[in-house]
Amino acid sequence: MTKKLIIIEQREVQLYEDMVMAVRTNNGQIYVSIKHMCHALGLDDRSQRRRIQTHSILAEGYQRGDISTPPSEGGRGGGRQEATLLRVDLVPLWLAGIEAGKVAENMRAKLENFQRGAAAVLWEAFQEGRLTADPDFDTLLKRASADAVEAYQMALAVVKLARNQIMIEARLDDYGRRLEAIEATLSVSERFITREQASRISQAVRAIGHVLSERGGRSEYGAVYGELYRNFEISAYRELPAQKYDEAMKWLNAWYQRLTNQDIPF
Repeated sequence: MTKKLIIIEQREVQLYEDMVMAVRTNNGQIYVSIKHMCHALGLDDRSQRRRIQTHSILAEGYQRGDISTPPSEGGRGGGRQEATLLRVDLVPLWLAGIEAGKVAENMRAKLENFQRGAAAVLWEAFQEGRLTADPDFDTLLKRASADAVEAYQMALAVVKLARNQIMIEARLDDYGRRLEAIEATLSVSERFITREQASRISQAVRAIGHVLSERGGRSEYGAVYGELYRNFEISAYRELPAQKYDEAMKWLNAWYQRLTNQDIPF
């Protein structure tokens, strides 16, 4: 199991007579709370989690994520809590492994219903902004007036636009975190100029310092280094950022040109 999922949408879905918690992640995948499913079927969620984790295929869709939970009737708990989740396309495989004879008799018919259609219901609940998956809704929609259908379609378009915006923002946040992680792991050699580039910077400084020293009658090399450090906000020329190398060479060459009307001779 990898790191926690990035959840961008959470819904309480009506699964026949029960309500279960399902979520959509930043990559568009849909997961269902194992605990909610087990409670609906009268199953022990701990033993089912172990069974899922030890199954080579089910384990691929077993994840953790933080979901919002309401407080208890006594006002305790609630808020963001970690939940164990199973990807909905693997729900049929998981439920198929539960023998009807091993569940309470009053739960057998429900288990069979879940085995037949739970995955489809959970998936449908996240399509086109629907809050629940009502199998009769499409039929009702066909009978509705043109104005009602148009209003419904406009509402769906707004929901879809908002959902897409949320998903884009989540992806951008994810990319930003990845970029920060990459930048944080860059080695010193990748962040600063190379040894060869440092040598060229040093040669350019010495060339300018030589001209100034001849004119002023005293060593000016330190002054040139000082100007370089001040201009590029560094404390040593080897600490010049790699992306600033070309800029620094142009700056040094321009200084040399002002003194000699020539480019630095290398």
